[in-house]
Amino acid sequence: MALATASRRHRRKKLKAEINVVPYIDVMLVLLIIFMVTAPLLNVGVDVNLPQSDAKPLEQKNTKPVVVQVASDGALAMTYEGLERPQVVDRAELVAKVKGFIEADPQLPVYVAGDRDVNYQTVYEVLTLLQREAKVSRAGLMGNPADRKGK
Repeated sequence: MALATASRRHRRKKLKAEINVVPYIDVMLVLLIIFMVTAPLLNVGVDVNLPQSDAKPLEQKNTKPVVVQVASDGALAMTYEGLERPQVVDRAELVAKVKGFIEADPQLPVYVAGDRDVNYQTVYEVLTLLQREAKVSRAGLMGNPADRKGK
């Protein structure tokens, strides 16, 4: 009997050299979900479906134009050199910013990219606003090249 108790004392549990990774996986999955939820929210801008045309593109200087986007619901956004994404603006902000660019460079081209589903009157009002109030001398419309598969 003394041998049995002595042998039990010598039998110790072996140490396992393993890392429990379950908590790390839980943290990783939580971070993955956070990034998946926040990534679509970072794309702030206006989606514009441009109309298509066979017109030739205009010749440009090395200066990048100011592009005013008119979404299908009439919302305005503006893109210019140094800005990665379109910046959502209202009409007063649009006039003030474009007027500042035109004062710095009177020959700066300004293009209006109207969504194909937007009311033509809205695009026309934006063009008129740019020409009258912001004093834009070179305002034009943007479009995508026509799809020639069906022609």
